[in-house]
Amino acid sequence: MESVSIIIPAFNEAGTIGGIVRDIKTRHPHFEVLVIDDGSADETAAAAQAAGANVYRHPYNIGNGASVKTGIRLARGDYLVFMDGDGQHDPNQIEGLLSFLPDFDMVVGQRRMSEQSSFLRGIGNYIYNYFASYVAKFPVKDLTSGFRAVKADIARSFVSLLPNTYSYPTTLTLGILRSGRSLKYVPVKVRKRQKGKSQVRLFNDGVRFLMIIIRICTLYSPMRVFLPVSFLMLLLGLARYAYTYFSEGRFTNMSAILLVTSILIFMMSLISEQLCQMRAEHTKETIVNREDCQNSNSD
Repeated sequence: MESVSIIIPAFNEAGTIGGIVRDIKTRHPHFEVLVIDDGSADETAAAAQAAGANVYRHPYNIGNGASVKTGIRLARGDYLVFMDGDGQHDPNQIEGLLSFLPDFDMVVGQRRMSEQSSFLRGIGNYIYNYFASYVAKFPVKDLTSGFRAVKADIARSFVSLLPNTYSYPTTLTLGILRSGRSLKYVPVKVRKRQKGKSQVRLFNDGVRFLMIIIRICTLYSPMRVFLPVSFLMLLLGLARYAYTYFSEGRFTNMSAILLVTSILIFMMSLISEQLCQMRAEHTKETIVNREDCQNSNSD
């Protein structure tokens, strides 16, 4: 039977973390529960440890994503489950996520639109889901959900890409989809925060999510970014040329710049696509060599 590690990043969650850990331990006594205290100023670490969790403390507040990365490095389970420490995720639904492993590489708890913390957040997440679906060529239903289960070896392969902020779910989702792995969305019910309010800032974190989507896209499939821009430059160049030809009877420098820019961007997309292919092949060779070394050591 595969082992499971529950990873819970927590920052100043002393009022809720103990109850969450006890609930998990009652339902799943054999699961490893890791609480990463991200430099809390309250008794978060003590409450988690008293409830039976293995606690690791950051010396200062680094970020939610950094806590998740620490948990991935420390976890001993074959499957990893990520949960928030504010009480929104119900431990009763962990089994529902795990039931789809190992058939899928990652299973994500999908929230309903009505369960978003605010209307504007819900609209923003809808836009990100739509853009991410275009990038990944897969219907992304909840890009930013922090309640998910994933195979440990796959999670470890993406640690270097994960940011230190709240946008780690975005990176992990797009990385898994664009690397050809499988993902499953499972509807879950999300409870209201038991204390405080969300620390995600609509504008700042929204821009960060958008940049991460573009970065992951250029990392795995750069043509999905470059080609639309190249096509736009081409249309602008042709439109400018048509306008100046019929109004002034000449071909202007601006038309030339736009058309040349379109060609250059297209050529850059070809080069980037080749570099991505080379990187993917190198990564596969590295993974195969690592597995061969592990097998030889076990023998």
